[in-house]
Amino acid sequence: MEHKNTYQNLYKLVEKLKSSNDPKRKYEYILWLGKKLGNPSEGLINSENKVKGCVSEVFVKGNLVEGKIYWEGYSDALITKGLLSFLISGLNALTPRDIIDLNKNFIDETGLNKSLTPSRSNGFLNIFLKMKSQANSFLSS
Repeated sequence: MEHKNTYQNLYKLVEKLKSSNDPKRKYEYILWLGKKLGNPSEGLINSENKVKGCVSEVFVKGNLVEGKIYWEGYSDALITKGLLSFLISGLNALTPRDIIDLNKNFIDETGLNKSLTPSRSNGFLNIFLKMKSQANSFLSS
């Protein structure tokens, strides 16, 4: 993974998932992360923050504070909430440029594609792409 210092939080999460070859344990870890995700703030759940292409209802929003993005999100399904929590934890407090420059290869490195249904894997990617899109909008505004 590129720039381990920049992406150290994400790298730790990826390593945690890579450390197990048991798809069930990976799934349990993602469910645990989902349970840790806080309640959505007022105004999070709207069409602007909705992640398109997910079977579940998923919302994610970045807030730019002193040049870094702090994320919040919500999903109505626990597994998707876990994937969202994974990305929020891994990408929190990065600059918009850091997020835009991040390659999606880390998703494959997690090994989750062996544990998740194709629609969940696609949803994971769509959440990441929505976060990249929001990071890009901070750079262009």
